[in-house]
Amino acid sequence: MSMEPDSPTTPRRTLTELLFVFFMRMIAATCFWFGMQYWAMLVGYSLEGRARFDLLDLPWRVIAPALAVLFPVASLGLWLAVPWGAVLWTMAAIIQILMYVVWPEIFGENHLVPLLNVLVASLYVVFRLALWLEGRRKEEKVRIDSP
Repeated sequence: MSMEPDSPTTPRRTLTELLFVFFMRMIAATCFWFGMQYWAMLVGYSLEGRARFDLLDLPWRVIAPALAVLFPVASLGLWLAVPWGAVLWTMAAIIQILMYVVWPEIFGENHLVPLLNVLVASLYVVFRLALWLEGRRKEEKVRIDSP
């Protein structure tokens, strides 16, 4: 007969933590999709082959492969909910915002992508703030309840 531990070895996740992980995984799936779209463009699978790497202008030859690598790797990090996933996503989001807001004459106009990137970044900040406040409340409770 084995002994049962008095308390679980890992603390239960709060609702905020669970929602944050769900949010990160939804963004991860989106990043993976974006990455596959860039790869499909670069190898000529999409856009009837008109956007193959060898047919692109120089600015697109620089940006498209970078995003084709950044998005899937960021996707992995976001799925695992590790900090470097958010950092890589932030790099990709900044690149996209620069593409469509600062240089629309080169990359074309696209108001939806920068808007969605800002929305996702805002939600990320709100989640991080909520998790920080939750952690402070837990610390206060421990200090108050401690002998």
